[in-house]
Amino acid sequence: MSASQPPFDLIIRNGMVLDGTGAPPFRADVGVLGDRIAAVGPLGPAVGAASLDAAGLVLAPGFIDVHSHDDQAVFQRSASEAKLSQGVTSVVVGNCGISLAPLGLAPRSEAWTPPPPLNLLGDRTVFRFDRFAQYVEALRAAPLALNVAALVGHGTLRVRHLEDYGRAATAQEVQAMAEEVAAAMDAGAAGLSCGLSYPTNCGADTAEVVALARAATARGGRLCMHIRDEYDGVADAVREALLCAARSGAFLVLSHQKVAGVANRGRSAELMEIYQREGAGIPFAIDTYPYTAGSSVLDPVSVAHSRRVLVAWSLPHPEANGRDLDQIAAGWGCPQAEAIRRLQPAGAVYFHMDEADVSRFLAWDRCMVGSDGLPNDQHPHPRLWGAFARVLGAYSRDRGLFPIQEAVRKMTSLPAEVFGLTDRGRVREGAFADLVLFDPDRVRDRATYEEPRLPAEGIAKVFVNGRQAWPQPEEQPGCWGRFLPS
Repeated sequence: MSASQPPFDLIIRNGMVLDGTGAPPFRADVGVLGDRIAAVGPLGPAVGAASLDAAGLVLAPGFIDVHSHDDQAVFQRSASEAKLSQGVTSVVVGNCGISLAPLGLAPRSEAWTPPPPLNLLGDRTVFRFDRFAQYVEALRAAPLALNVAALVGHGTLRVRHLEDYGRAATAQEVQAMAEEVAAAMDAGAAGLSCGLSYPTNCGADTAEVVALARAATARGGRLCMHIRDEYDGVADAVREALLCAARSGAFLVLSHQKVAGVANRGRSAELMEIYQREGAGIPFAIDTYPYTAGSSVLDPVSVAHSRRVLVAWSLPHPEANGRDLDQIAAGWGCPQAEAIRRLQPAGAVYFHMDEADVSRFLAWDRCMVGSDGLPNDQHPHPRLWGAFARVLGAYSRDRGLFPIQEAVRKMTSLPAEVFGLTDRGRVREGAFADLVLFDPDRVRDRATYEEPRLPAEGIAKVFVNGRQAWPQPEEQPGCWGRFLPS
């Protein structure tokens, strides 16, 4: 470091650095200047406006939540604390075919309500962006606590362009949606997401998905697919996703990859064989959350495949939030099917996976970590507040599923590579200073199904673009996140 070099804004000293690449940890000082990492190594007597002793802590790149539904939550600092408190500095929104844009309210009546699963993002008032570019403009103008990359949702496009979601789109409708995908990509979208198991998407055939994926791929976008069936038909659904990628030339991300339902335990090994055999030559990755329960809208099919169901929210019956469906039905003295009908519109947590399958997916070298958290739920799945700390604590340290440097890679450089997030996901000179300091011996998730909003333990400090974001400093509070264009 030359004498003429300006002093650092921040020096983090004596930390054990995990650089995000999967390399073993090494001890180093890290100097931050502005929003970038300016030096990594022994900094000796170098001067910084602020200095932090990180002895006993790990310094890693800020975690990237590749599967979030924070589309509206990112506009609220308080809602972003679920992610910041577990070390997340960047989120990818618009997953599962569900995005806030393009779906303006102008042509819709006052009585219109967002159909499931779009209602997972909020009520009709949040769907105020007629063009994807308007959503991007709002992100650029807002004080964001997190960095945000955004996908355009296939389901949102179908709700915009089709009256009947249960059918395949016409050639004219496909063309109109493809033009919207292209416009979204030009505005900075990261790609296209699909949710083929949902009512808004299930009428789409493979050709429709391929046509829209081509519009995204032509501009460098990814194809993120919530596949058509995660239960008995999961193998064919994965094959369909791979076929869509092969025909469109897309980089494929299989969203929240799982095998669900008691009858499907162990089938993760079957899907791994499909990856190797039928996915050869197709660029793709998966994301997974580290829990044996999932969460979505309340749906009789998912209920039938689950050993337990917990109500996450119910518009007509908020008193049911956080209670077991069976207990609700018994209290009402009605069959389960009738309880489901009365609760609608509603969301639920489904206990329908096996731990061995979750671990097999999570350990795969092309698996990223995604929370799939639903911040609008009144009683959310604990993954919203705990997914990343759970991977570090329960899966890496306690169970030894993979070393800690591999856990960090799955949360940092791998998602940055997959989504083309330039200069993110690594601790190196020139990279953006998205950083997390955590105690490797104490880090763990505290959120539970009973108390889902408990912040993680062992996360010491989080920096977004060089500024401390968690805990928020009283002397200099603020929001330092940015929109991340593709």
